[in-house]
Amino acid sequence: MPIYTPPLRDMQFVLHEVLEVGREFQALPRHAEVDADTVNAILEEGGKFASEVLLPLNQVGDEQGCTLDRETHEVRTPAGFKEAFAKYVEGGWPALSCDPEFGGQGLPIVVNQAFYEMLNSANQAWTMYPGLSHGAYEALHEHGTEDQKRLYLPKLTSGEWTGTMCLTEPHCGTDLGLLRTKAEPQPDGTYRITGQKIFISAGEHDMAANIVHLVLARLPDAPQGSKGISLFIVPKYTINADGSLGARNGVHCGGLEHKMGIHGNATAQIVLENAVGTLVGKPNKGLQAMFVMMNAARIGVGMQSLGQTEVAYQNALAYAKDRLQSRSLSGIKAKDKPADPIIVHPDVRRMLLTAKAYAEGGRALSLFCALLIDRELQHTDEKVRKDSAELVALLTPIVKAFLTDNGHIATNACMQVFGGHGYVREWGMEQFVRDNRINMIYEGTNTIQSLDLLGRKVLGNNGATLKKLGKMIGQLVEQEGVNEQMAEFINPLAALGDQMTKFTTELGFRAFQNADEVGAAAVDYLRVAGHLVFGYFWARMAQVALRRIEAGDTDPFYQGKLQTARFYFARLFPETASLMRSARSGAKVLVDTDQALA
Repeated sequence: MPIYTPPLRDMQFVLHEVLEVGREFQALPRHAEVDADTVNAILEEGGKFASEVLLPLNQVGDEQGCTLDRETHEVRTPAGFKEAFAKYVEGGWPALSCDPEFGGQGLPIVVNQAFYEMLNSANQAWTMYPGLSHGAYEALHEHGTEDQKRLYLPKLTSGEWTGTMCLTEPHCGTDLGLLRTKAEPQPDGTYRITGQKIFISAGEHDMAANIVHLVLARLPDAPQGSKGISLFIVPKYTINADGSLGARNGVHCGGLEHKMGIHGNATAQIVLENAVGTLVGKPNKGLQAMFVMMNAARIGVGMQSLGQTEVAYQNALAYAKDRLQSRSLSGIKAKDKPADPIIVHPDVRRMLLTAKAYAEGGRALSLFCALLIDRELQHTDEKVRKDSAELVALLTPIVKAFLTDNGHIATNACMQVFGGHGYVREWGMEQFVRDNRINMIYEGTNTIQSLDLLGRKVLGNNGATLKKLGKMIGQLVEQEGVNEQMAEFINPLAALGDQMTKFTTELGFRAFQNADEVGAAAVDYLRVAGHLVFGYFWARMAQVALRRIEAGDTDPFYQGKLQTARFYFARLFPETASLMRSARSGAKVLVDTDQALA
């Protein structure tokens, strides 16, 4: 069975030494009393739950999958999943960062984010059940009526009920403007909803008493396209006036998808037949409300790949230290053994360090984004709240796409470390590759994220938010520009910052003449932007490590951090040059290919 040790030391490094969350919390009234000891204690206990309860179920879930009873339409989850969820609820984990008004603990989102990374490492398929519930909670917390909040939020907060997001239909994936699910108004103010949804993660299961579906549908007089979509709450069981469960609603699971990975999660085909629902927000404004959940989910998907990258790295590292094969090219290293451990070979180290650099860079970025959300929601200064909201909006597609692409690279590299043993199920490495693969697809494919970044978040406001990111990077460059010890990190970061401005301007000019230029360059552009952000955080982490070493700290953790930073800037960061070159090749070589694709 695979191993997993929660990376608490690195989380503490990012939270307390790089992001200095204790100082940040002082400006957030709700979190002013949260200190480092509290954060560390929560994450230590959360790590135990992940490694001791969830990890042993990961391969079980993969092998057993979910089972649908076609007569009752009920789904049975893999052995142990239901019991693990009960322990999760009993421990109060669903309420960690929820509003105290509805029974939550009110802790910072950045703490919840770190906890979820560990859950995803231990068992991504299981973690999707509570993860989607949190997104449903956020959408209703922001857009629900007072009655809807009173009825649903306490149950979602406690974990007694779970939630889903029902968007996709058989003919309608990314283009939600094509959806056909209908909502008919009723005299009592409710709606009767009919249609079919597919690919609904955690859409049916036996782990909670009720499932709260958030469903996109059309009213009879709705305009065509995405401007005619409304959002509805459709519970599995209707709710009585006193909050107790009523009759079974007209919504059921019509089938389960047979998938490449995440077998332990029920990816359901949801059938709505005259189901009772209530409107969330205003008519025809459903996408605005759903985007709260979708944006939370996009960051959550990035966290899924971060989790897969970390656990794959840990297993590959342990194997590389233990597996004996061949001798080092520079001479025998293990004289008392018949061969050297494969970790002595440079290319094995390249694969391991690639995963390590992407995991630790992703951790810094994702926790920074969570801290931005805390600032956006709780900071006393309106300008700080506004700037934080803009920056997290810019970074969200990068977290989703860059971290999941990196997860694909890293899990495959770690499987490669195992050689043929990585390809067989016994070691669990091929499961990490399969489970991670969906992360590049759902919640908006990575191409969609790239189009969102370049087309909407950058060119859509003439680079205003990108300039704010550039200012943040520029402050670090100015601060450390004359520090010779930081030159190997700061110089390439500063150079890419300058190149990024010219690169963006050039693409904007091309896009003004031909919109296909955005589509042709977007994927490469996002990856360049991802490295710009990772470069910033790796320089920040190197800065902290150097200062600790200079202060006399002999903890080898800091030397290891510097070595990983050097690897990242020498081996991974230079990819940006070829990406900018390919992006500049333009749309013609892609679009003018009718004969090639005939």
